Amino acid sequence: MTPLDFTGKVAIVSGCASGIGLATTRLLLSFGAKVFGVDVNNADLIHSAFTFHRCDITSSVGVLEAIQHCLELYGARIDILANVAEVMDAFSSADTVTESEWHRVLSINLTACMYLTKAVLPHMLPYTSGAIVNVGSRASLGGGAAGIAYTASKHGLIGLTKNIAWRFHKQGIRCNAVCPGNTQSNIAQSMHMNELDQAAYKVAIPVLDLHAPSSSFQAVIKAEEVANVVVFLASDMSVMVNGAVIPVDNAWSAL
Repeated sequence: MTPLDFTGKVAIVSGCASGIGLATTRLLLSFGAKVFGVDVNNADLIHSAFTFHRCDITSSVGVLEAIQHCLELYGARIDILANVAEVMDAFSSADTVTESEWHRVLSINLTACMYLTKAVLPHMLPYTSGAIVNVGSRASLGGGAAGIAYTASKHGLIGLTKNIAWRFHKQGIRCNAVCPGNTQSNIAQSMHMNELDQAAYKVAIPVLDLHAPSSSFQAVIKAEEVANVVVFLASDMSVMVNGAVIPVDNAWSAL
């Protein structure tokens, strides 16, 4: 068995229908994992080792039902959780963000990750093994790349990652985060463009332009390139990597 052989392992991937979640699902399947994918949108993927479950991950009851479905299909053990699902905000600032935007972004980008983690831990801890990978953002590492709701949610995800990593490191549980830059995905579709804070977006443009493409530099990251890091962190190749926060942004966050 090679370190990237996931034969016999069960992985849960949120946001499996598109973007990084879909790329992660495909890569895990290619290495032999059984993947249980959850999303609010249909996953256009057919594979004998893939099961799709439509789920509103902002509902703790819905998450528990999804995990129960996974256990009924694949047995009592869950080896991997990839928290990938996310939505974007409207670049709103602290003085313009609405309650609905704040709660929508935080519930999907942060609270849902906690719900899923809480639900899978009882099926990892008895085996003293489990890998949790959270997908953050450039906005996890600074304050100028998004609005306040998205930035707060992605900073919070780093705190979630580090707390889980330290709390359970002696019980064989690893939790790490990947922070991609501008990635090919459909996250823009989750923005409420009619609520776009034009003034705040104008302030963010200089930060976003630092990662803008040029004639010699393709800034947009492929979803598969992020998935490579997610799967590495889920694998035995990273067995001593725990609590790490890894940017995938071609040095954008190095500034």
